[in-house]
Amino acid sequence: INQIRMKIGVVFGNPETTTGGNALKFYSSVRIEVRRSEKIKKGDEIVGNRTKVKIVKNKVAPPFKTTEIDVMYNEGISIAGDVLDTGVKYEVIDKKGNSYSFGEIKLGVGREKAKATLRADQKLLEKIKKEIYKKIEEKEKEEN
Repeated sequence: INQIRMKIGVVFGNPETTTGGNALKFYSSVRIEVRRSEKIKKGDEIVGNRTKVKIVKNKVAPPFKTTEIDVMYNEGISIAGDVLDTGVKYEVIDKKGNSYSFGEIKLGVGREKAKATLRADQKLLEKIKKEIYKKIEEKEKEEN
């Protein structure tokens, strides 16, 4: 974990740099950039952050991948949020407007209500996970 600093006089390119010289950049195997993209609120209270994660350097897997995750206070990374986003991406969960559904099962209107439904029903969450894994396996077989 490191902080960023601004380079002085940079006209072109990214003026942000990490402290500690170039050694940390060269010797690290994985470098991840983590930024808050928005606050997650429940009424007026902030209950978490929507966080954008970008792989800046990776010697062990493909670099330059990005994703967004929900980091909830007193919970950590939201598994329900991850399953919801991945389910929409692989067309396991239908998103029409602001409502989410899995087959005939309505998950909720609004992202937070759909996440709450998944957190409350662990069997449904596991069923959706299995469907997502099947879709990923099918996609990998098609690519090979």
